[in-house]
Amino acid sequence: MRLRSPCAARITAASDLRLADQNIMSIETQKENLKHREESREFLCIVSDAFRIFARHSSIVLGSAWTFASAILIIIIWGLTGPMFRYSDTWQLIINTGTTIVTFLMVFLIQNTQNRDAKAAHLKLDELIRALKGARNELIDLEKLADEDLANLEKQFERVRKKAELNGNNPGGKSRVNRAEPASSAKGI
Repeated sequence: MRLRSPCAARITAASDLRLADQNIMSIETQKENLKHREESREFLCIVSDAFRIFARHSSIVLGSAWTFASAILIIIIWGLTGPMFRYSDTWQLIINTGTTIVTFLMVFLIQNTQNRDAKAAHLKLDELIRALKGARNELIDLEKLADEDLANLEKQFERVRKKAELNGNNPGGKSRVNRAEPASSAKGI
């Protein structure tokens, strides 16, 4: 065992106290950072949920026949007011500005709705793949594959389909094109 001098013991104790103070300050700083991140995350979650709800309700309302009829009515009214405003630049600017703003906002609403619908469809298909015996689990999360991987997988399925046709494992022994012909000829197309 090594003997320490009284000064060395005091220096070590002071150093230990400083480290303890730094650790306590570090822990407090970490807690403050976590609290700030959590508040920030909560705000983002609230905004995200609000937009999701708004987008869902908007897609229901804006996708209705009444909204389409209202849009047609607005265009008819705008067209009928043309002679009253002598087809001025301001008259034209009104419809151009209105349609530009509506189109710009609708892009985000449509994209949000499509993303949510696509995710739901992928999750349902993933569950079916997981539930089926003999299904290849590699097909789960295909949407995350690179384009080359998807192209290779498509070629692989094309080979499987051709092999099935050669072995007579397809419905009625017809190719995909031939299977479509009776339906189109029955309708007179």
